[in-house]
Amino acid sequence: MRETDGIRGTEVGPTGSRVRWQVVVLLFVAVVINYVDRSSLSVALPVVAEEFGFDAGVSGLVLGAFFWTYAAFQIPCGRLVDRFGARRVLAVAAVAWSLVTMATGLSAGWVWLLGFRLLLGVTQAAMFPAGTSCMALWFPRDERALASGLYDSGARVGTLVALPVFAALMVAAGWRGAFALVGAVGLVWALVWWWMFRDRPDQHPGVSAAELHHIRRTEPAPVAGASATTGPGWRVVLRSRAVWGTVVAVVAQSYVIYFFITWFPSYLVDARGFTLLELGFFGTIPGLAAIGGNWLGGWASDALVKRGRTLTFARKSCGAGGLLVSASVGAAAVVPGAGAALALLSLSFAGVSFATSVLLTIPADLSPPGAPLAGTLQSLQNTFSGLAGIASPLVVGVLRDVTGSFVPGLLSAALVAVLGALALLVVVDRIDADVLVADGGGLVSGLRKEQADGGVPYGGDGGQEVR
Repeated sequence: MRETDGIRGTEVGPTGSRVRWQVVVLLFVAVVINYVDRSSLSVALPVVAEEFGFDAGVSGLVLGAFFWTYAAFQIPCGRLVDRFGARRVLAVAAVAWSLVTMATGLSAGWVWLLGFRLLLGVTQAAMFPAGTSCMALWFPRDERALASGLYDSGARVGTLVALPVFAALMVAAGWRGAFALVGAVGLVWALVWWWMFRDRPDQHPGVSAAELHHIRRTEPAPVAGASATTGPGWRVVLRSRAVWGTVVAVVAQSYVIYFFITWFPSYLVDARGFTLLELGFFGTIPGLAAIGGNWLGGWASDALVKRGRTLTFARKSCGAGGLLVSASVGAAAVVPGAGAALALLSLSFAGVSFATSVLLTIPADLSPPGAPLAGTLQSLQNTFSGLAGIASPLVVGVLRDVTGSFVPGLLSAALVAVLGALALLVVVDRIDADVLVADGGGLVSGLRKEQADGGVPYGGDGGQEVR
């Protein structure tokens, strides 16, 4: 008999309002701005390096500095999101990273650039923990993956538009003025976010009773004994197969994605003979395929849940399937013909983005009812994702220097993708909202949760405020 989790039998009717999808649009725009801001220095670097007179080694140091602080501040930012809510934390973060972006235009040398990149990593670390927290609180379990895929596709869009947009701004206002202009956009977004968003749907005046019911219909009641205690909360996380299996899968996903973010243009030019004109046109195809992969992965996983399959089956099968498809990056390394290689690279980028929508959703699925924890779990994933972002371009570059070819580097990405899929299939045992409270609630240690004696449904009207 096929295993189900009861969602198929849940009544689904008209929701009246659609405020939850406005939240997705706001997050999508935030991610686009986030990626344009973090990518802008890459576009300006040839001009900036010539003006300040530093070499390729210093350029690499400056560009890589972002990821060190971005990874280091993930968990602190995730904890802040779970304690104070995504509205306050993301508004402050957006103002901060926008001001840092604007200040980058005031740099007087490479040391200044290094400092601003380190600060940018700190200030942008809250973006995805806040987004995942919103998914946990604003969406039912059978819509979360699609919503996650939609807003996460802003990363692909931001990467695609950063080059033409920032280059045009540099022509119009110089590189210093361009940083001021793109930073100002984030300040406007922060104001709109503060005005339109609320941490919980029951706090938002635009959410109808029907939409509120729709959001809550798939959530179980808080598990008995899951209230905040003085127990060692991190002990439960550190021994959870679901958490660590997903972390390994996220490392694999990031390893593949960062090839496309860093070495992909050089690969097409150096290994496949693309001209700069061809690169500018055909090089956008994998990015467009990745956007489609984001959307399709979220839709497919949610569709399985709506058909009555468990979260475990839906998330593991779609996540592992996407990672296995992304292993086609290895075939792209050895196939003859530039066109075939580009097609396989597009398939790989679409596959890893398909998996990304699912992996981004799992922290929300694991967050215990009544205890805001999605941001913390997402931040743990993103910490290791950042480390993979540091390792991937380094390994590919070293292998290229040693062998004189991109082939070993791309094969390493394929191998890592397969290992990530196996971790998701074999290591992860179960994905559900009660996995991390099996010990009586130690995981929610230190998190404030007010709960009625009889148990109030997650996000209900019984005073369970996110603090």
